[in-house]
Amino acid sequence: MSYDRTERRSRIRRGIRKKIAGTVERPRLSVFRSNTEIYAQIIDDLNGRTLVAASTREKSMRDMKVRRLEQSAAVGKLLAEKALAAGVTSVVFDRGGYLYHGRVKALAEGAREGGLQF
Repeated sequence: MSYDRTERRSRIRRGIRKKIAGTVERPRLSVFRSNTEIYAQIIDDLNGRTLVAASTREKSMRDMKVRRLEQSAAVGKLLAEKALAAGVTSVVFDRGGYLYHGRVKALAEGAREGGLQF
């Protein structure tokens, strides 16, 4: 039985989501990675609301002429700044079925540097 990448990722993602849910006290930091961009949201799953979002598509990020790895770290820091302004200090990390490596890891470390705890 062979799976393509997207099927495999969605299976892993479903397994992660069985274990992880965002609450009001500790919302979920969800990551989506495309080939060119990276997106992150802090989500309260109990109320079904996105509290804070950041991505490489934002105006402040678009002007950066650096590698994707550094962009991911910058998105993590930006997300942490927005989260702290919204009153969120600790989150549960949802890697979205991706390996905790490369750009996903850089985003997580950037968010930790920005002041988020997870």
